[in-house]
Amino acid sequence: MEPYDITVIGAGPAGLFCAIRAVTPGARVLLLEKMEEPGKKLLLSGTGQCNITHGGEMRDFLSHYGSHGKWLKPALFSFTNKALLAFFEERGLSMQAEENGKVFPKTRLSSDVLAVLLAECKMRGVEIHCGEPVTGITRVKGGFDIMTSRAAYHSLVVVITTGGASYPRTGSTGDGYRLSESLGQPVSETAPALTPLLIRNFPFAALAGISFEDMPFTVWRAGKKVGDYKGDVLFTHLGISGPGVLDASRYILPDDLIKLSFVGAMKREEFTADLSKRVQENRTWQVSTILAGYPIPERLNRKLLKLSDIPDDLKCNHFSVEQRTRLVTNCTEFPMTVTAPGGYAVAMATRGGVALDGVDMKTMESKIISHLYFAGEVLDIDGDTGGYNLQAAFSTGYLAAEGIRKTFEKNSQLLGK
Repeated sequence: MEPYDITVIGAGPAGLFCAIRAVTPGARVLLLEKMEEPGKKLLLSGTGQCNITHGGEMRDFLSHYGSHGKWLKPALFSFTNKALLAFFEERGLSMQAEENGKVFPKTRLSSDVLAVLLAECKMRGVEIHCGEPVTGITRVKGGFDIMTSRAAYHSLVVVITTGGASYPRTGSTGDGYRLSESLGQPVSETAPALTPLLIRNFPFAALAGISFEDMPFTVWRAGKKVGDYKGDVLFTHLGISGPGVLDASRYILPDDLIKLSFVGAMKREEFTADLSKRVQENRTWQVSTILAGYPIPERLNRKLLKLSDIPDDLKCNHFSVEQRTRLVTNCTEFPMTVTAPGGYAVAMATRGGVALDGVDMKTMESKIISHLYFAGEVLDIDGDTGGYNLQAAFSTGYLAAEGIRKTFEKNSQLLGK
């Protein structure tokens, strides 16, 4: 078996950055990638433009990872968004923040981000073997034996950075979960996250492409409200998407009920009172004219009237209480039943993964198996859209590398010195 000091499995952003940072004098670093080229999923990030992180203070990041933000705190504060941007700026790739806080390379090319990482790997002597999926890892005395489709290696340290199970065409097929479990590392149940929602008998398929900013919506399960959300929503041909829906999708299950408010922050009672006032003041107007006075797209207005069994030419003086109640419900709490969240093929991230209680949050090292580390999406971490997941990948990759470097510094015999 060919010997290495550090072997990183998975050449995504977490793996590439960890390999770069883990290089120490005298250490051989190997990066194994199952695909024929590294960084396949990174190239798709931000529709190819690479929303690399989010602006602002790091303390504001913690709320964007569900209940796991606190666990991520050491990683995020050890390698911040400012440090990440400085890394690329120092290597000639300028970054630019947008008004919404998203940060992109000025070139708007994910390939430029990848090029910097690969150049840094080459400069530091990291060996990258592509087209070489890992088939098994065995814990042995003095490290790990690693089997791939092409060769066998022995490594003192192993870092698993294989990503999740989303976008499987990029190589993220859950390999890291299987490898981790084979070593005895606990893995939490996984599911697609940051994914569109498929809606049963979706009534707005013909309106695909219409979007809404900061739309309030609620999630109901077995008759009880289980979530209250607000964010951008987009109609698709099969259901709903958009940043607000993607962020909430990790908490949504099949058969959940989603209630959308097309009148923004206006509550049902407020809308009912306002609609009644306008109807009373304009008795000879058509109801469709009254509805057009609200900030609802015209095509959607017509559809809402139809779904409320209200004729286009119905006048306010013939507007029944039952019709008014149906229209209010459809405008403020339009109900949709979720068939299922979108699958791994369309999900941007994976919920679940290597269980956090089995990993040291300050070093990314396994609490169960010495010299085994984790970074990136293989961990049970999924952040909101807007650059939070890539920041977590870089930050955890950095912290894992720091943990490895400290291990070698404390125990120089690992490097035969």
